[in-house]
Amino acid sequence: MYPHSQPWHDPNMLKKETLQMVEPWVQNGLKEAQTISVEHAIREAAAVSYLIGRGYHPTIAHQIVESWWHR
Repeated sequence: MYPHSQPWHDPNMLKKETLQMVEPWVQNGLKEAQTISVEHAIREAAAVSYLIGRGYHPTIAHQIVESWWHR
């Protein structure tokens, strides 16, 4: 069971927490979309968000994803 899947968890708080967590990666994707393809920028943001959801620290998740394309 996921830690925040309980029915008593406040949905508004979950929304706020989720959007706050992914906002830096959304902004990074928007910035990168100006120099790379939008598809690639969205894929990077989604991959970082996925790794964060898997328990990786956000900075580490970003470094991992960036390393996939910058070898």
